[in-house]
Amino acid sequence: MNFLELFGEVGTTSTLLNLALVAITGILIGKIKFVKIKLGIAGVLFTGIIAGHLGAQLDSHVLHFVKEFGLILFVYSIGIDIGPRFISSFRSNGVKLNLLAASIVFMGFAIALSLKFIFDIDVPVIAGIFCGSVTNTPALGAVQSLITEQFQNGELLAETSGTAYAVAYPFGILGIIIVMFIIRAFFRLKVNDEIDSFKVEEDSKSQKLETVNLVITNPNLFGKTLKFFKSSVKEAFVFSRLQREGNYLITEEDSILKENDIIYGLASKQNFAHLEITVGKVSLTKKVEMSGQLAMRHIILTNRKLVGKRINDIGFSDLYPANITRIFRGQIEIVASGDTSLEFGDTVRVVGSRERMTEIAKFLGNSMRELSNPNLIPLFIGIFLGILLGSISFTIPNLPSPAKLGLAGGPLVIALILGHKGRIGSFDFYMTPGANLFIREMGIVLFLACVGLGSGKYFWETLINGGYIWMLYGATITFIPLFVVGVISRMLKFNYLTICGMLSGSMTDPPALEFANSIAPVHAQASAYATVYPLTMFLRILLAQILVLILT
Repeated sequence: MNFLELFGEVGTTSTLLNLALVAITGILIGKIKFVKIKLGIAGVLFTGIIAGHLGAQLDSHVLHFVKEFGLILFVYSIGIDIGPRFISSFRSNGVKLNLLAASIVFMGFAIALSLKFIFDIDVPVIAGIFCGSVTNTPALGAVQSLITEQFQNGELLAETSGTAYAVAYPFGILGIIIVMFIIRAFFRLKVNDEIDSFKVEEDSKSQKLETVNLVITNPNLFGKTLKFFKSSVKEAFVFSRLQREGNYLITEEDSILKENDIIYGLASKQNFAHLEITVGKVSLTKKVEMSGQLAMRHIILTNRKLVGKRINDIGFSDLYPANITRIFRGQIEIVASGDTSLEFGDTVRVVGSRERMTEIAKFLGNSMRELSNPNLIPLFIGIFLGILLGSISFTIPNLPSPAKLGLAGGPLVIALILGHKGRIGSFDFYMTPGANLFIREMGIVLFLACVGLGSGKYFWETLINGGYIWMLYGATITFIPLFVVGVISRMLKFNYLTICGMLSGSMTDPPALEFANSIAPVHAQASAYATVYPLTMFLRILLAQILVLILT
């Protein structure tokens, strides 16, 4: 007898207990490392399959609700996270990287279509294989939602697509790592040479800000105010502090500048020549400890009255003898200017009067209690709008039936828009990294646990009765696009480490990125991954649904 029967007949209690057990066990299994590779959150999927195969007691209605809600939480948090970077990912070298990554996505889509017609594969099966071969869980969620709506016995067929996804998933992880090794051997690449090449390339195109000091020798600045100086250099220089005759001064906007004053701040190398002419001698600055009356402090913005306002609108430097020089927002570092808007949860670097720093911190908030209070109204507004958008039917030429973005596509599109905008009226849609990660992890754990439990009942039977062939289909969709585009990328002179990051991003595959990062201690892999991730995530969810629609 299943011990869960002690809690009564199959229902909500037994289903939730099984979900909790699968989540606990799967997360622990996902932490185990096999030759630099961890299953990660996919451990929940395979644990769910085992539990389903062993006859876990489940209520299908409860399981369906939890799966859909977990999917919504997951894709919405992803959209909010990548929204601010979605447009910027197409700048500079990002256009080429995104084109290469998109080629991998479309090539895999074409191969999946070809396999369907050549081997007469059922639509739910090829859709699940397509999602599993590229390890894209949101795409599976979109496919299962669509299959449930478009097919008779949709829920059963959705479980079949989940089984196909699970069968194709393992090589989806291993395949990309194998391709990395093959490309490295094929071109006889040495990692140390690629590291050196990347550093040279970064230095040549660097737009990063350097910590510098300017010696005022331009007579046009003698006797002028600090406010006049800031308006003269504009975005070319970010002011931090002023030194005169060896002493750091507490400055205000009307502070008067003198000859040979030394101004410390931030500037890119491209602006050095302009600053030499406008101000005076430019020198790189080594780390200087704050002393005397001047101090530097990191403060968390939790004063909701300041949220959404520009630094100039607040009049920060008019109110206090201090300057905001940098803003840390999630994983993004922003160089502060007067036009920079502040958001709730920002960590700001303030340089100013030591004795007034406590007063400044109180003005900005700096309250961990406020930071821990959830801002739930914008979250549910976004989810509400996403579900509405996903429910709208629209016609695509040559498709046999109307299409919907569904419970995956709708929330994702809305979250991308809200994440990019950041704020609409009085609603701040920015989500602190901790809150975003919690919602994302909770959503994906619930979704994968439900997929595993729902698919596990027939998993082994399917596998031994020809389902192993699905692995070969999935391996084809995984390997060919990655290898072809990887070779083309190297022929286009892309750095090997950048290629590894781009390949990982094209599969939206964190375990692959983790492996790529272990190859070399530079940020080339992570940078390329982040550049292509937003577009490929969107394309994979969209094309997975199109695959089902055109084959229906």
